[in-house]
Amino acid sequence: MAAKRRAETMEENRAKLITAARKAFAEKGYAAASMDDLTADVGLTRGALYHNFGDKRGLLAAVVSQIDAEMARRAQEIGAQSEDEWEGLMAEGVAYIEMALDPEVQRIVLLDGPAVLGDPSQWPSQNSCLQATRRTVERLIEQEIMKPMDAEAAARLLNGAALNAALWIAASDNPKDVLPKAVEAFRSLATGLLVKSM
Repeated sequence: MAAKRRAETMEENRAKLITAARKAFAEKGYAAASMDDLTADVGLTRGALYHNFGDKRGLLAAVVSQIDAEMARRAQEIGAQSEDEWEGLMAEGVAYIEMALDPEVQRIVLLDGPAVLGDPSQWPSQNSCLQATRRTVERLIEQEIMKPMDAEAAARLLNGAALNAALWIAASDNPKDVLPKAVEAFRSLATGLLVKSM
């Protein structure tokens, strides 16, 4: 019973730290967010942060993973509303690109995340998106909607195009001006994978 309670407490502390960090990273940015402030805001010590995440970088990785998973879910929900699988795939990509306008996504996932954690295509959360895209691409190839090609290569290029479009938007001086250009280019590139233009 005590072990179960201890595990629950650890999970609660972990969730508190992620919530506090998410707020601080969004408002102040990773570099300006103090570990002492993060822990004090939720009534915990630095030891709890180190125990759960190793360090501030580990905490950022957990926050990025949480937001990235939410982005993927949101994009998939939008894609699921489309009438066919190809348009669903395009809607997912466009939704992901459009999320670059969200201040929290922009600052934490698209600016601080790559600066601190490195190449986003190597993040575990991006790998799960890649596998979902690959399965969709495989079905579209089987249905002869997409040209016969290596499904993983096509999935990597589609995901990479959406990710890089989002990174471009986040880093630009005028994100709202860049968005329609990025979406148009993404759709144009993607339609080159179709058997027939739609």
